[in-house]
Amino acid sequence: MSDPILSVRNAIKTYGDFRALDGVDLEIWAGEFLTLLGPSGSGKTTLLSAIAGFSPLTGGQILTRGTDITRLPPEKRGFAMVFQGYALFPTMTVAENVGYPLRVRKWGRQALRERVAECLDLVQMGAFADRMPHQLSGGQQQRIALARALSFRPDVLLLDEPLSALDKTLRADLQWELKALHERLGVTFVYVTHDQDEALSMSDRIVILSDGRIQQEGAPGDLYNWPRTRFVANFLGKSNFVEARVTGRNDLGMTAVAGGTSFALPAVEGAAPGTTLGLALRPERIRIARPGEEAFSGRVRQISYLGERCQVIIEHPELGEMLVSQSTWHAGLRPEPQMDVSFGWDTDACVALREP
Repeated sequence: MSDPILSVRNAIKTYGDFRALDGVDLEIWAGEFLTLLGPSGSGKTTLLSAIAGFSPLTGGQILTRGTDITRLPPEKRGFAMVFQGYALFPTMTVAENVGYPLRVRKWGRQALRERVAECLDLVQMGAFADRMPHQLSGGQQQRIALARALSFRPDVLLLDEPLSALDKTLRADLQWELKALHERLGVTFVYVTHDQDEALSMSDRIVILSDGRIQQEGAPGDLYNWPRTRFVANFLGKSNFVEARVTGRNDLGMTAVAGGTSFALPAVEGAAPGTTLGLALRPERIRIARPGEEAFSGRVRQISYLGERCQVIIEHPELGEMLVSQSTWHAGLRPEPQMDVSFGWDTDACVALREP
């Protein structure tokens, strides 16, 4: 395997007594779409800013293809950045904005003109070359910012919540466009967001941060299906949390008890009978049925209709509130508030958590 295009080693960033980054180690590979995901204050933007060179590290190293760039200024790193606020020059036309990085790099007039036209076509903005930024919508301005960042063919494109200022529909459209653009160009994308759906839909790999540390990293499906901690399970999507006591093991897995009811689980390494496990259970993995048809019994407390899905809160006397998400199309049972129901799940629905 070739060397990573970017390496972050034991990155530390402090502000007084506060540690915004607390020993972050990360490798980023050429051509991947990597997303830094976390809540406000998690360290994701600080990490991106440190990679860009805007926020010098207190300790640690940043390397590109094995070369230490920790002390290099931003303009010497060869990375491009797209900001949340577009950062277009208001007195320059669209074409002049896109061509600015090329003028700084002393490109010839003809080559510059051709590259600007190529980049504008890339983001479907070729007809807007002579417009001023204030004549464009938010989505159009973000496309121009993207074209400008790509103009000098950077190896790495850093994106700091570039879609957060857009409305929901436009944001969804640009997510598709960004993903398609990444696949077409093969440029390494390092993307910051706090939006879980955005991260899941766009990324090759997600790095989840909290309190300046990496909590878990991996492919979107791996993180969603096998979270290691309660934080990851609850931040990336929604989860129910169940405390269960292991009652037995066999060739097929284990049995456990929660809420006074026995159920089956896949085998968990080191979980002997008597062990207490913390389990994460995704809402869409729970079935709702008529009383007595499933293992657990409860009463519907609340229902939220969301179009293609319906979210149901079921009150269980010992487990507490259980959130269930079910399709509204051909639903087996249509629950109503105060309805008595039963609920259950398949053997492999629960994930045993390893708390940090």
